[in-house]
Amino acid sequence: MSRRHYSLATLRSIIAAWDDRKRFRWELEQMAKDNPHLIDDIGLTRRQVEAEIAKPFWRR
Repeated sequence: MSRRHYSLATLRSIIAAWDDRKRFRWELEQMAKDNPHLIDDIGLTRRQVEAEIAKPFWRR
């Protein structure tokens, strides 16, 4: 098993991406609860939204 070595800038970038995903999925969940009609407006199905919300923050 090889170990990866990341620079501090790379680690910051990874953490920022994780934070963005977490925030996006939380906002998507809120939108689905509060304004479900907006999900149709952005072109997603309820199943797609549920699948996106269920992903852990480290998964794209």
